[in-house]
Amino acid sequence: MDASEVLKGIWRQAGLPDEALAQVRLTGADPVLPSSFAVGAAAQSTIAAAALAACELGHARGVPRQQVAVDMPHAALECTAWFSIDGRVPELWDAFSGLYRASDGWVRIHANFAHHREGALRLLRLDPATAQRADAEAAMRTWKAQDFEEAAAARGLVATALRRFDEWDATPQGKALSGQPLFTIERIGDAPPLALPVLAQDERPLSGVRVLDLTRILAGPVGGRALAAYGADVMLVNSPNLPNIDAVADTSRGKLSTHIDLQGEAGRDALGRLLNGAHVFIQGYRPGGIAALGFGPGAAVRARPGIVYVSLTAYGAQGPWASRRGFDSLVQTAMGFNQAEGEAAGEGKPRPLPMQILDEATGYLIAMGAAAALWRQQREGGSWHVRVSLAQTGQWLRGLGRVEGGLRIGMPDRAPFLETSASGFGALCGLSHSARLSRTPAMWSRPSMPPGSHPPTWPPARASAVKA
Repeated sequence: MDASEVLKGIWRQAGLPDEALAQVRLTGADPVLPSSFAVGAAAQSTIAAAALAACELGHARGVPRQQVAVDMPHAALECTAWFSIDGRVPELWDAFSGLYRASDGWVRIHANFAHHREGALRLLRLDPATAQRADAEAAMRTWKAQDFEEAAAARGLVATALRRFDEWDATPQGKALSGQPLFTIERIGDAPPLALPVLAQDERPLSGVRVLDLTRILAGPVGGRALAAYGADVMLVNSPNLPNIDAVADTSRGKLSTHIDLQGEAGRDALGRLLNGAHVFIQGYRPGGIAALGFGPGAAVRARPGIVYVSLTAYGAQGPWASRRGFDSLVQTAMGFNQAEGEAAGEGKPRPLPMQILDEATGYLIAMGAAAALWRQQREGGSWHVRVSLAQTGQWLRGLGRVEGGLRIGMPDRAPFLETSASGFGALCGLSHSARLSRTPAMWSRPSMPPGSHPPTWPPARASAVKA
């Protein structure tokens, strides 16, 4: 499917004005990465949607529209999330992560966090202190794939059975997702338009917008990073008691980063103070998880009328898997992508997509949805709830169709798109942002810093007039 048509579908679903689409220039065509799926169009269209929505909000704040150009090879490579620190490329996967043969199929285990790894090994009746990958492989062969999936889910672990597309479609969760859109933007309360600083023509379109980013794994942090690139003040809020992944170095570009323990009253008070000055609240907790801590959408709207609240889940807000943990690699496996890609490659075994495109595209949909809801909030007032999920993005990607000969190409050279900057982690080399704004280039004005580097307070507002 042509990427311009894909972008148009996203744009119209968000309720944004068609005339803005004249400002977009998309170059390149699939295949750009080795895949039988339109991963290039998925990357390019969602990145363009995020950038254009930010610019349209800037236009609503009184500045002229500007052109947005996105090159597909650059966008696709950006979505591979490659980076290095001081010349070292971190390992993406734990030794126990990956696909395992079961007695009747395949199971994928996500073991990048120690508690998930240890839980999976104990479920396999292995000692985490001494087990080797070969031990886990042998133990998995005694299980049926879906039996292990259900046992893991019951223990709050992250593992899933491999399915074909038709098998996924027949599951209760597949049926629950089949009628859902790519994303939703819903008005959930009345409020006047929130005041935003006056925007000068040479300022990035989201300057003065304050975003709380309560996410930890890839999709949410990518969305917050995009908003920061377009000028927003993004505050990453992590728990001091939870581990993080190496990718936090890459996804924290442009952000402030603080630690808040929401299990304690002092932490909840600190987050409440941040919420009182925020325009956007992004959270990636399982359904009900953040509400139990006092910051669900209803509570956030009462505390901060006019807030744009963004909810990210793995499998959507409906269906029996709505509360199930999941990551991109698992959703790919459960929904049929790994099986389909393996069949297209003729390899006789499942094959992952060439990047975590469900995470990446969902992240840019978070940024687009937040900007689109803010655009509505400035025009109509109200409080707004944006919902996205990895599985809904997967369903959309599948609908983009297949790419003939896509697996016959190699990975393109990333070198032309790399940039290096100082960070709190070391010399950070990563992909530059692929959305090119003609008047106010996207950039990360704050260095990436380790979680907890900043106090839980917003920087002082600019000394300028505000408008409703």
